[in-house]
Order: sequence, then C-alpha cells, then structure tokens
Amino acid sequence: MMGDINGNILPEKPENGGWKADVEKVDLAEQSLLNKMIRRSLVKNRNQVEVLQNDPSSPLYSVKTFEELRLKPDLLRGVYNMGFNRPSRIQESALPMMLAQPPQNLIAQSQSGTGKTAAFSLAMLSHVTPDDKWTQCLCVAPTYELALQIGQVIELMGKFCPDVKLAYAIRGNRMERGVKLQEQIVIGTPGTTLDWCTKYKLIDPKRISMFVLDEADVMIATQGHRDQSLRIHRQLTKDCQMLLFSATFEDSVWRFAEKVVPDPNIIRLKREEETLDTINQFYVICKEKEEKFTALCNLYGCLTIAQSMIFCHTRKMAAWLSGRLTTEGHRVALLSGELTVEQRAAVIDRYRNGKEKVLVTTNVCSRGIDVEQVTLVVNFDLPVDLDGNADNETYLHRIGRAGRFGRRGFAVNMVDSEHSMDIIKQIEMHFNRKIKKLDPSDVEEMDKLNI
Repeated sequence: MMGDINGNILPEKPENGGWKADVEKVDLAEQSLLNKMIRRSLVKNRNQVEVLQNDPSSPLYSVKTFEELRLKPDLLRGVYNMGFNRPSRIQESALPMMLAQPPQNLIAQSQSGTGKTAAFSLAMLSHVTPDDKWTQCLCVAPTYELALQIGQVIELMGKFCPDVKLAYAIRGNRMERGVKLQEQIVIGTPGTTLDWCTKYKLIDPKRISMFVLDEADVMIATQGHRDQSLRIHRQLTKDCQMLLFSATFEDSVWRFAEKVVPDPNIIRLKREEETLDTINQFYVICKEKEEKFTALCNLYGCLTIAQSMIFCHTRKMAAWLSGRLTTEGHRVALLSGELTVEQRAAVIDRYRNGKEKVLVTTNVCSRGIDVEQVTLVVNFDLPVDLDGNADNETYLHRIGRAGRFGRRGFAVNMVDSEHSMDIIKQIEMHFNRKIKKLDPSDVEEMDKLNI
C-alpha cells in the first residue's frame, strides 16, 4: 500500500486577586494526537454504550468476534496481525452497522483508545472494490498529523490486501492536475481534500460511496475546517454512506453532525459520573501555595500512594511545584504545553512505566491518560472556566484519572480562598456528591482513610 505522517484559555486566580489568562492552552488537535500516540492497545473502557437506531424496529446486531463479520480472509488476517483478538465494546455495536447492506449512516461517540479508528478503517477496507481504480472511500481528519495516524492504521490493517491502495490528501503531497486518482481510499485534511475534489478534479465526489468524518469536535473548533468539511459533504451523493465520530457531543457538535449525517444510527457513551463512586473526594484549606505544598507533603507522609497526578493552571506554577517536589526527594515528571507532542508522549510513557511516581501537569493532561497505578489526584489549582465558575467537565476528567479500571482512588482539592470554596460547592451541587474537609496534619484522621 502507498504511504507518506486553538485552544481555550482558562483563567487563574492569582494570589493578589483578579483574573488573568496566562494559563496553559488546551489544543484539542494536539490532545487527540497525543492520545493516539500513547495508546498502543485498546484501553479497558468501563463506559456503557448506548445505541439509538434510526429504525427502532430493526433487530439490534452486535458481534463478539471478528469472524462473525464475515470479513475477507486477507482483511481478517490484517486485523489479527495488529493484535486485535476480539472487538472492543464500541466495535461490537458499530461494526455491524458500518458493514450493513444496504449501508447505514452512523454518528458515534468514541474516545481515543476504544478502537474507533480501527473500526472505521476496517469498514473502509471492507467497502472497497479492489478492481475499481477510483476513489471510493474518503476520510477527513482535522490535522495533518491525525490524518497520518489514521493512514498508518489502514496500512497496517490492509497489509495483506495489496490491491487496495491509499493516498493522503495532505499539505505537500502534490499531484498532477486533472489526473484521476486510482487509489480506492483517500485520507486527508479538509482544505487539501476539498481542493482535490473541486479545484484539481483528482477525485470524483459522485463516485464516493463512504465518507468518514473523524474528530468532529476538534474539526469544528476551527471555523475554516468546519466550512470546508461541509463543502466536501455537499459534493457527495445522497446514497453515500456517512460516518461521523466525535469524542464529545456538545450541542455544537450535534448541530454539525445533523448537517453531515442524515437519518443516523447513534452510538454514544453513557455519562462517566459513575467514576466518582470509586473516588474519595476531599478538600484542604490552604492560604497560599507554600501552605498547599506543606499539605501535599503531609499527604505523602501519611498515605501509601502508588502514583499521583497533580494539576496546576499555569506552566509557571507547575514548574515551581515540580522543582519543590524534586527537592523533597520525589521522582517527578513535568508535563506542559511547551513540550512537543512527541516529548509529551515520552514523558507519559516514563510515568506509565513507573520511572517517575508523580506527574505534575497543566490541563494538557486532564483527559484520556489511563495509568492503572494512579491512586491520588490533587487539584493544586481548581478547574474553572473563563467566567471563573467551576469547570465540572474538566474536574471529572481530572479526578477520573484516579478511578480507572474499577479501583478506588483519592482526590484532594486545594482551597485557598472564598472563591475556591464556592467552586467546591458548585462541584458538589453539579455531581450531587459530598466533598469532605480534610486536615492532612491530623495523623489520626489520615489513618482512617481507606484508599
């Protein structure tokens, strides 16, 4: 096979009062790429999958083995060669819909590591007629790097399908104008893919029979990508099978999905709040950062902690805290946005392998990092939105790092002002969970904790 490989600013509550925005930016595309890079195998996702069928009277099919999908032998061989022994939870429900005849449209919520990319790659490879030397399947991703990650999955899975060819509609990949592509699958970014379909006429959109739009939530974060994706979509026929994937399903994503996917089947993950049932949540009153640091040291002195994650708002605070912990003799990894995605992946690999026991990070690491040994999450700075209110979703993702794989975890929130206490109350009300006050200097109280 042929192959080549914006952020929301959260406010910080500074010690001298007032809001400022010198905090870590969360780049959704970089975050998605990071999650893809650090997950070499499927994660053990505990989310239940909810399936809403376009035709409720149709029987609901799911599969427990790849053999049940009646794949071509060479394709099944490629699946097993990648190390997939059985379908993941989302694949069990999604693959029968993707491979159904007549074709069915699908909107699916799926996070990195759940086998989503492998699922739609398998669907495209199954869909292709190798003898037809034109583009039949088109997949659009929001960035160059994410497009190449998808392409690598398709190349590996299609390793034993030599007649199926893949092309990348990405920057720098220059093609001769007016010559129709013979590759059956094209993976690309919105701008280049649109040019290939309209300006250069390399692809005939009317002959596309499967269209995949990946990372929809990342896509619509960039206005140009959103509009380009819709322009590509308008070139396709009504009979083209539409598959759309997104890690999150805010209202803006739903509105976009409804424009792209008519009469869809829907697969979504049920809410993660049950994660909180496995996590003991506490808050500690601290006047300023030195007192926070003392409380943190008391926690380490009293608790048996396998690994911990500590979240800060700013790079400056994260660097300061990392230095202080290192001075105290802790093995500390520091993760923040000035690192490249590759450097971040290397830091997380070291941490996951136990070379460092403490990970100090900004919001770049609040989502998707699954480390089985994490027992303690500390919000050195509480998560807040641009208006200074509790960012409940970020809070859930942060402390959920300590509730993975059904294990009990421990979350401590540092409260340094009346405003911080208001944030704790907002979080309690949102999740309907009590966050208890904790005094880390009280040895007897700490001994009673069961983590």
